[in-house]
Amino acid sequence: MDNATASNTPSGATIDPKEAAHFGALAAEWWDPKGTSAMLHQLNPVRLGFIRAEIDRHFGSDSRALKPLAGKRALDAGCGAGLLCEPLARLGAAVTGVDAAAQNVAAARAHAEAMGLPIDYRHGELGALGLSAYDLVCSLEVIEHVIDKALFIGQLAGALADDGLMILSCPNRTPASRLLLVEAAERLGKVPRGTHDWHQFATPEELRELAEGAGLTLGEPKGIAWSPTKGLHLSDDLSLNFIVTAAKKK
Repeated sequence: MDNATASNTPSGATIDPKEAAHFGALAAEWWDPKGTSAMLHQLNPVRLGFIRAEIDRHFGSDSRALKPLAGKRALDAGCGAGLLCEPLARLGAAVTGVDAAAQNVAAARAHAEAMGLPIDYRHGELGALGLSAYDLVCSLEVIEHVIDKALFIGQLAGALADDGLMILSCPNRTPASRLLLVEAAERLGKVPRGTHDWHQFATPEELRELAEGAGLTLGEPKGIAWSPTKGLHLSDDLSLNFIVTAAKKK
């Protein structure tokens, strides 16, 4: 975060107004798999595969169960128009989605209503909403867009139940991610221009330190890589993007 941004941001805020405006302007196309969020639609099944496996591991659910989150509460912080919230609801969770952009929340509510899914969507600063005791807290591809990463991770921790599961994902700050996720992806129109600031990407080591500061223990990250034959897939290669679990320290 630069000093100019910091000086214009209220104390205790994590939302960058410029970032909220950027993503809010894309709200109408969020659910179009060929629109400006096409990359998220390709990424979502990979993330969901990881999330489902970690849900089963953490909560001891049967991998064949259709609703492993039945009776549990799930929070998606930085939910956009609901691409993760809706699958979590279908897995049985009572879902709350929070986003910085009012346009995204409106699009999310409309889509969930059309799908018959009772998802509770909220707009605003996560820390101001009084959310707590969620069994599952997710924040995917969000940390790189907030103003104060430490404060945001602390707010996520505050929303997590003592025995809950947190799942985070973030682009890694490496030369490879700068070349492929920022320069190439934006130049080729895979993501809208201005979506990423490479300097705001977090490394796994930095995220681990942030988690420790918030009273969380980070698991072993898994990479999300790309190849011509597999497309996007889970990998041991962390150079582009990674997804990881966290839990409160015992």
